[in-house]
Amino acid sequence: MFDYQKDFINFALRQEVLRFGEFTLKSGRISPYFFNAGLFNSGEALVELGKSYAETLVRSGLEFDVLFGPAYKGIPLGAATATMLAEHHQRPTPFTFNRKEVKAHGEGGQLVGADMRGKRVVIIDDVITAGTAIREVIPLIEEAGGIVAGVVIALNRQERGQGERSAIQEVEQDLTIPVISIIALEDVLKFVADQPNLTQHVTAIKAYRQAYGV
Repeated sequence: MFDYQKDFINFALRQEVLRFGEFTLKSGRISPYFFNAGLFNSGEALVELGKSYAETLVRSGLEFDVLFGPAYKGIPLGAATATMLAEHHQRPTPFTFNRKEVKAHGEGGQLVGADMRGKRVVIIDDVITAGTAIREVIPLIEEAGGIVAGVVIALNRQERGQGERSAIQEVEQDLTIPVISIIALEDVLKFVADQPNLTQHVTAIKAYRQAYGV
């Protein structure tokens, strides 16, 4: 792991975004960990998130011109990432986001922000659970003339959906775009194994990966 990934996990723990224990998920599975990105809800959190997303994006080598934040969680994430790309990587990057409903007055339309015509667009979101949000915004980007270059998320759970593939694998394979994450579950497992106060969770996480991992 890189230092920025360790820093991200430490920050997620301090914010109680990442917790360990026993959690019943919507799928009915009993998970030994829980990740709630909605608890990144302060100015400090946005700064740290922006740094992590920007570092991940730059290290990925992915070519891009514009960031896109899907409504609603992706909007502050896109803004924070663009800010940190400019401040820490000298890459002033435009960003765009969508409204859930089309605006009939003022500037109108469903999109707000930078022109995407002919531009390589990276979607910034928190996690991919079913891939619904990504599939909904790709037509909006393409209709605006943008070219979807990839997706960046906070956590790759590396977990099967109802079939044999994970939601991320489905997005990558069905839509032929890369999905990059700040951290993956395997990174969390490595981190936990190195922390004396957290090693009691290693066995449960490994068992969960064995049962549901990809």
